Amino acid sequence: MGRGDVAVVGMSALRIGAVFPGQGSQTLGMGVDVAQRYPAAAELYARAEKILGYDLLALQREGPEERLRETQYSQPAIFVTNLALATAVQGLAPQIVATAGHSFAEFCSLVIAGAISFENALRVVDERGKAMNEAAATAPGGMSAILGLDAAAVRAVTDATQKQTGLRVSPANFNAPAQIVISGDLEGVLAAGEAALVAGAKRVVPLNVSGAWHSALMQPAVARFQHAVDAASFRMPEGVEVISNVDAQPYRSADEMRKNLVASIVHEVRWHETASRLLDAQLDLVVEFGASAVLAPMMKRMPNAPEVIAVSDAGGVERLEARLLSEVGA
Repeated sequence: MGRGDVAVVGMSALRIGAVFPGQGSQTLGMGVDVAQRYPAAAELYARAEKILGYDLLALQREGPEERLRETQYSQPAIFVTNLALATAVQGLAPQIVATAGHSFAEFCSLVIAGAISFENALRVVDERGKAMNEAAATAPGGMSAILGLDAAAVRAVTDATQKQTGLRVSPANFNAPAQIVISGDLEGVLAAGEAALVAGAKRVVPLNVSGAWHSALMQPAVARFQHAVDAASFRMPEGVEVISNVDAQPYRSADEMRKNLVASIVHEVRWHETASRLLDAQLDLVVEFGASAVLAPMMKRMPNAPEVIAVSDAGGVERLEARLLSEVGA
C-alpha cells in the first residue's frame, strides 16, 4: 500500500493535504460501513487480522467499548480505520502532496506516503500500544486540556507545579494556541489544572485516558517501542511531505523517521506548528480521515486555511469522491 499502489482514475489535480487523528478518536462501529461497501477497505482489515491475531473489525463492530478504549486495541483500530477511509477514496493517493498525523497517527501518513508498508507500520503500532499500556500500568497518570492560556503560560504553570510539588507534569499536546494538553502524575495534573485556572485559563477539562501520554511517565515504553521501530523498514517518500509531530518539519531521512517516532513516546506533540507547516504546501484541500472529526475543526480556524473536509464513514468517502470529480468537470 502507498502512493504507487493507487491508480489515478479520472480524478482532479487538486493539491491535497491528508491529516489523521490519534488516540481518543475511536468510536464503536467505526469502519464497519466502509469495509462493507469498499473492497479496498475490507482488504486492509483482513490483512490486519493476520498480523494482530484477532478480528479487529469484529471488535469495532461489537465491542465491548471498554476494550476498544484500551490503548493496545485503540491504537491499531484507529490506525487501520484511518487508512481504510483514505484507501476507499478512488484515485486519492497520487494527489496528496503533504500529510501529517496526530501523535501515533503519523504512521498513517507514512503509509500513505509510501515511506513504510502497511504491514510493517501495523506491527510497530501494535507494539507501541502494548508498550504504552504496560507503562501506564506501571506508572498511572492523567491528562487535562487547558483552554484559554497560551503555551508560555501553560509551561510556566507546569514548571512551577513540578518545582512546588515534586510531581511530574508537563505540556503534552500543543493542539492550538489556546488549547494545550498537560500530562503526568495524576495529582500533579490536578494541581497544575487548579494553578492554570488561577492564571486565567477559561476551562480545565480532565481527559478520559488510561495513561499520561507524551510525558516522562511513558519512558518505560521506549525500549520495547525502539526495538519494534528498529525492526521495521523505512524509506523516504517521493512527491509528498510527511510532517513530523516532534519538530514540525518534513522528514529528511529514514533515520530521522526512526529517531522522531521513538522520541514521540515522551515528547510533546507540536500539532499546531505541524498543521501550520502542512499549510505551507499551498494546498487546495485538507482532508481528515478518521472516525471522529478531531483535527478538521482546528484546521478550519487556522489563518489562510483552504477548504477542509472530514471523512469519517462511507458517506464521507462518497462526498469526497464527488468533490474530486466535480473538479474534473469544472
